[in-house]
Amino acid sequence: MFEISYKSEGKGLKKSKKMAVLAFFNKEKLKNETDEFIKKHNIVIPDILMDKFLGHDEESVKAYTYSSPEIIKLVKYDVKKLNTDFFRNSVSKFIIELSSEKVSSASIFIPEDKVFLKIFNTKNNYLRSFIEGAGLGNYEFNKYKSDKKKSLKLDVVFHSGFSKDFEEAIKTSRNVLEAVYFSRDIINEPAISLTPEILAEKTMKLFKNTSVTVEVWDKKELRKNKMNAILAVGGASSNDPRLIILKYKSTKKNCPKIALVGKGVTYDSGGLSIKPTSSMLDMKIDMSGAAAVIGAIYAAAKNKLDADLIGVIPAVENMLSGSSYKPGDIIKTYSGKTIEVLDTDAEGRIILADALYYASKQNPDEIIDLATLTGACVVALGEYAAGIFTQNDQISGGLIKAGNETFERVWSFPMWDEYAELIKSDVADISNLGPRWGGAITAAKFLENFVTKPEKWVHIDLAPAGKNKLNSYSEKYHTGFGVRLLYRYIEMMQD
Repeated sequence: MFEISYKSEGKGLKKSKKMAVLAFFNKEKLKNETDEFIKKHNIVIPDILMDKFLGHDEESVKAYTYSSPEIIKLVKYDVKKLNTDFFRNSVSKFIIELSSEKVSSASIFIPEDKVFLKIFNTKNNYLRSFIEGAGLGNYEFNKYKSDKKKSLKLDVVFHSGFSKDFEEAIKTSRNVLEAVYFSRDIINEPAISLTPEILAEKTMKLFKNTSVTVEVWDKKELRKNKMNAILAVGGASSNDPRLIILKYKSTKKNCPKIALVGKGVTYDSGGLSIKPTSSMLDMKIDMSGAAAVIGAIYAAAKNKLDADLIGVIPAVENMLSGSSYKPGDIIKTYSGKTIEVLDTDAEGRIILADALYYASKQNPDEIIDLATLTGACVVALGEYAAGIFTQNDQISGGLIKAGNETFERVWSFPMWDEYAELIKSDVADISNLGPRWGGAITAAKFLENFVTKPEKWVHIDLAPAGKNKLNSYSEKYHTGFGVRLLYRYIEMMQD
């Protein structure tokens, strides 16, 4: 794609060669706004295209001209139907379209209707949606292609009356986008080149010149600390498990202390309860929770958010061998509680049992775990929202608000005690699998057993981790869902 630079300018357009322009217009004022824009900037668009745009035929129109700008795209918006992803998605689509063009600059005109502040809550959120759109649309994973094209330089210029505000938004968004890129890269990386050990190495490299400390426990350290759940799931692979611990401390005193726990199954074959081939193809994404935690802490540290963060990532491969853990096994976890294994393909909750108890021992104000935990959550919500499970309405409300603002949306499920009855075991403290119905909830109720203060804990089941057709920037590559959600949630604590 492009090597992008971002900058902000006023409302005037400085024409240059190889230029593309994107502009937005309110449907209710369409004719007047488009006439004024075209006249002000001396832009020529064929009548046949303008007739379609001004009528009901097209929501957007793109024209190629014989002068500068060489490409012009006009997009309509309906204030009554706007959501917080409209501009992000539109800009992303524009950048994707330009990837096949030889352009050197893209000028994006920002509409300035006051109603946007009601939709986006803050001006900064509104402006960041445009910057994020350009960055997310520019993402690609072409590491293993032999015919890679050289990246062209693209100056993305945002035109508005918000120049000073835009500079701050650009600075913040650059770091968030860098975090999302890293998370997407490791999710899209094939499992053969992202083992637990390599995940730990990449994480250490990412945080090398930051204020975040990284500690990695190998198999010996895991045994020493009796993290038998992680050891059991990772025991069949020739690639040993790891526990990755991240710590970021703000320079400000009395900050909220938040533990983020991310499932890091770098590949999931299902173990002895083996998956069919079709279900294994995308199992490299089973460490999306880990990727979200790493990315969120990186963005928070780079932007110096006022929060003390602890990241806990159990990293394993769930494979098959003579040392595989087995259905019927009983595992004594780090907490001392025992798990009866009914299905080795319900492995994520097992490794999270050790990680959540470790996080609890750090005495945080809140614990948030993220995991591609159940297909049941995808059945319930599709790929467009993550499931959220908690007994704390305040935390869930904050995450729902952050999700709506970033369009990484979450939706609450019940956590009634009746569901806990479904995972009781006759031979251990708890079993790792409940009945077919309510599988996402029983998985969450399983995890609840391993946090010492359940009232301060939230579980997020990452249904949208894989690529999906919700928007232009999630269609081709796995998404890195959760980085922007967590970052905004932590950032909101300072608003």
